[in-house]
Amino acid sequence: MSHLTKDQLASMLEHKNRQDLAASWIEPVRQAMDEWEINTDARVAAFLAQVIHESASFNQLAENLNYTAARLCAVWPKRFECPEAAAPFANNPERLANLVYANRMGNGDERSGDGYSFRGRGLIQLTGRENYNRCGLALRQDLLAQPDLLLQPAAASRSAAWFWKSRGLNELADARPGGDAVADFGRITKIINGGDHGLQARIDLWRRLQKILAAA
Repeated sequence: MSHLTKDQLASMLEHKNRQDLAASWIEPVRQAMDEWEINTDARVAAFLAQVIHESASFNQLAENLNYTAARLCAVWPKRFECPEAAAPFANNPERLANLVYANRMGNGDERSGDGYSFRGRGLIQLTGRENYNRCGLALRQDLLAQPDLLLQPAAASRSAAWFWKSRGLNELADARPGGDAVADFGRITKIINGGDHGLQARIDLWRRLQKILAAA
């Protein structure tokens, strides 16, 4: 069992209710890390830095798809060339998800509703019917029938840890003789995020966690 404590976890959270959040999440997170072999200080620090950032300190477990028309044009310029084209999807998360995630990641077409049903959920935003199915098989839970399980601490933690191990992120988190740990952490970020959004904030969290765990 990971030696991470509730107080250590709380110290990493940026929220006024950090102690309550840590109390709710410490056991699910510890159990998930043990289940998926996130079992060294290097792995724990990298994993927690990523999931804390992705979930806004355990406060955002579902993808926010509530955009203004102007923001839609900025985020998806090829889909929405002008505010008028984006207007029907502005501040309409369900319609937007069904459009942008249609015929991808195992989803059906726009009318299937898969885009919204299998939008990003969990500590690491699991997205798409195919990922929900694969993760559900690994967790032995029917996430296709009950996708909102990923909004609960146990499944949210386990799905993130499953994703982490299934993408080889334990190995990237391991300290390698002569390796570039920061570059490896950047690769982890890209696998999770698809880019480098918030990279410096993630690195700062990671370094703080390394110090906290080393001092334990």
